[in-house]
Amino acid sequence: MGQKINPLGFRLGTTQNHHSFWFAQPKNYSEGLQEDKKIRNCIKNYIQKNRKKGSNRKMESDSSSEVITHIEIQKEIDTIHVIIHIGFPNLLKKKGAIEELEKDLQKELNSVNQRLNIAIEKVKEPYRQPNILAEYIAFQLKNRVSFRKAMKKAIELTKKADIKGIKIQIAGRLAGKEIARAECIKKGRLPLQTIRAKIDYCCYPIRTIYGVLGVKIWIFVEE
Repeated sequence: MGQKINPLGFRLGTTQNHHSFWFAQPKNYSEGLQEDKKIRNCIKNYIQKNRKKGSNRKMESDSSSEVITHIEIQKEIDTIHVIIHIGFPNLLKKKGAIEELEKDLQKELNSVNQRLNIAIEKVKEPYRQPNILAEYIAFQLKNRVSFRKAMKKAIELTKKADIKGIKIQIAGRLAGKEIARAECIKKGRLPLQTIRAKIDYCCYPIRTIYGVLGVKIWIFVEE
């Protein structure tokens, strides 16, 4: 029986850092976690809602625009700092977008005593991030592109990025077949058991007409 562990949790404290920085008493800890989840869900829902309005774009830009890689939350006594790491922040750079997002978050949290401070940080190498590649593959599959061709195109996008290895796996009813199976493609090294190796990972569900497909991407960045 295989025993697997999330590559990010396996390296937490060595090459992988926490995405939330705050302290709470044990009795208030669960409330802080729920508050973090509300903040992240509200930001992702805002991005998805506004992406649907501008659907007439090119294939390359639409498939990976406004994809959030991760959200950092830093809490102080009276201020919550939210740093959104995003691949192509075209939507959030529009006039009034940050203010509108802050209002949505204030309504969601119902907190009067705490101020919200939202900052946008653009990812330097977007196609080095597994979330952006997973969104690209999802866009290709929804446009009836072959899953093998979509995986190869995603690997081609990482040629300009400085990575040492990548593995992409898609599981489910591939090409509409009756029996679900898993297909993967790999390029370069991928030392999953080496803790000092910095590996980015994501698991992304894709809803298709044949059912839900699961995409997993491992990227070996550096050692």
